[in-house]
Amino acid sequence: MADLFEEVEEQLRSDRYRTLALKALPWVLGIAAAALIAWLGWWGWGKYQEQAAHKASEQYETAWTALTEGQTDRAAQLFGEVTKSPARGYKSLALMQLASLKLNASGGPEAARVAEAVKLLDQAADAAPGELIGDAARLKSALALLDTAPFKDLEGRLTPLTKEGRPYRVMAREALAFARLNSGDTAGARGDFVVISAMLDAPDSVRERAKAATSLIDSGSAKAIPSIAKQAAALPPPQPMALPPGLLPPGAQGPAQAPQQSTPQ
Repeated sequence: MADLFEEVEEQLRSDRYRTLALKALPWVLGIAAAALIAWLGWWGWGKYQEQAAHKASEQYETAWTALTEGQTDRAAQLFGEVTKSPARGYKSLALMQLASLKLNASGGPEAARVAEAVKLLDQAADAAPGELIGDAARLKSALALLDTAPFKDLEGRLTPLTKEGRPYRVMAREALAFARLNSGDTAGARGDFVVISAMLDAPDSVRERAKAATSLIDSGSAKAIPSIAKQAAALPPPQPMALPPGLLPPGAQGPAQAPQQSTPQ
């Protein structure tokens, strides 16, 4: 009799488990389907970004070739197409190229061209995938405004770029020194130039300009320094040590010690 009761109880327990399993099955299948959809979405997005970066790379190279061949109008058109890409690195670089074309263009008021270029550079900074490209755009915008913007505006643009670990901190500090000088703060500018000339990580060209500026200030010839500032502003920021090969214009080479990184997205 006891065996009969145990058999009936086991049957009832089995029926309960089966009922629970049937109730849980739709949830299990739903979770599995959601996980599969999420994985497929992640994989698809990765492939989309990869294809977008590859296409932007080809467009950028074509635009760069047109630029080096003197076809500025065609280069501007092609760089404009790159700015529509979801590949943020190439979009930012293309915006910077368009800004350079604006600054170097002839005709029209210079102030208007500078304003348009700064707008493009600010867009490039916002579009950049990181500080390496973004700070280059921010530095270029400050250099474009060096002769015209109030010191307070330049200070707001440049000071964050001078922080430790930022990729262009030396050049940003140099630009800030020139901005101080333009605003009449000769003593503050001299202090900055002295510090820059002693910085071990400063490029030789920057240290030499800082020493020259210090000497001119000490000799009372500070009025000659704006010409040095213009020379510095005309130079592109040097290629940072960590710049990936994919960010270099076609045919350019980065430093030998640059670590290999992936193409910018």
